[in-house]
Amino acid sequence: MSDHLSPAPPPPTDLWDSVDVLCGWLDANRPVGDREGLLLRILKLSEEVGEVAEAVIGATGQNPRKGTTHTWDDVRAELCDVAVTALIALRTLTPDAREVFTDHLARVTRRSLGT
Repeated sequence: MSDHLSPAPPPPTDLWDSVDVLCGWLDANRPVGDREGLLLRILKLSEEVGEVAEAVIGATGQNPRKGTTHTWDDVRAELCDVAVTALIALRTLTPDAREVFTDHLARVTRRSLGT
């Protein structure tokens, strides 16, 4: 018998399958559950948004004490973290996250484009 672990399965390629897998992994590894765990997961979004702000400030060199500390690639990565965190928070609130998001995006699109 081998003493090494088998390789992890490849990550899902579908956005919502990935969100489901990540949400399940977070659920299995969170130290706080129930309502408090849900609220903390939603608050994580604020942390991620702050990291976007930090990256923009760093990419534009707006802090004279620190200078340019980030790149626009860093900003893009942080924006992706915000999107993933928001989708996981939505999935935590409802197993129908895909439908809720799709319906909401359609409403926003119709309202914005007037179609």
